[in-house]
Amino acid sequence: MQNRYRHTLFIVLVSASLLGCSAVEQKTVAVQPSPTPDASMVEQSRAAGKALLMQLGGVLKKEMSTDGPVAAVGVCKQAAPAIAADVSKQTGMQVSRVGTRVRNTELGTPDAWNNQALAQFADRLAKGESAESMEFAQIVTEPTGKYLRYAKAITLQPMCLTCHGPAAYIPDGVKAKLAADYPNDKATGYNVGDLRGAVVVRRAL
Repeated sequence: MQNRYRHTLFIVLVSASLLGCSAVEQKTVAVQPSPTPDASMVEQSRAAGKALLMQLGGVLKKEMSTDGPVAAVGVCKQAAPAIAADVSKQTGMQVSRVGTRVRNTELGTPDAWNNQALAQFADRLAKGESAESMEFAQIVTEPTGKYLRYAKAITLQPMCLTCHGPAAYIPDGVKAKLAADYPNDKATGYNVGDLRGAVVVRRAL
C-alpha cells in the first residue's frame, strides 16, 4: 500500500537537464511498505537531494556558459557520479537521479521503487498537479533491511531541449557527443513540461 507524503518547501533549483547526467543508483526491490515516515527524516532526504542538484547544477551551468552544451555533456559524464558519491558520503544516504528514459544503461537506471514513484508522478502531472511540489516518501523493507525512500519529480525545462528534446532541437555537435559517450541513449524526444525523472534518496534505518 502506497503512503504519500507531500511537502511544498522544496523548489526545483536546476533544470531537468541534470537528469541526462549519469548517477549511481543501486538496484533494489522494495517490499512491505511501512507507515508514513517522520517529517524530519523526509526533510533530511529532501535536503540531500537538493544538495546534489545544487552542486551539479553549478558545474553544468558554468560549463555551458563558457564552453557550450557539447563540452557540458563531457563534464557531466565525469562530474555527476563523483558529485553524487560525495553528497552520499557527506549525508550518509544514497543520493542520485533517475530518468523516465535512460541515457546511461549502467548508471541511473530506475529500480522497482523508483519506477513506482515515476509512474505516480506521471499520473499526478496528468491530473494537473505542479511538479514543483511533487514528491513521494515511503519507508520500505527490502531484502537488505529497512529504508526511507524519497523521490522528487523533475520536468523538462526549455534549455534542456538542447540535449533532451526532439531531434530538430539538438545541435549536430551535441548529437555526435551523445552518440560517442552514450551509444544506448534513450533520453531524447522530450517536450517542455514532460516528466524527465526524479532526484532520489535512499536512507538506511
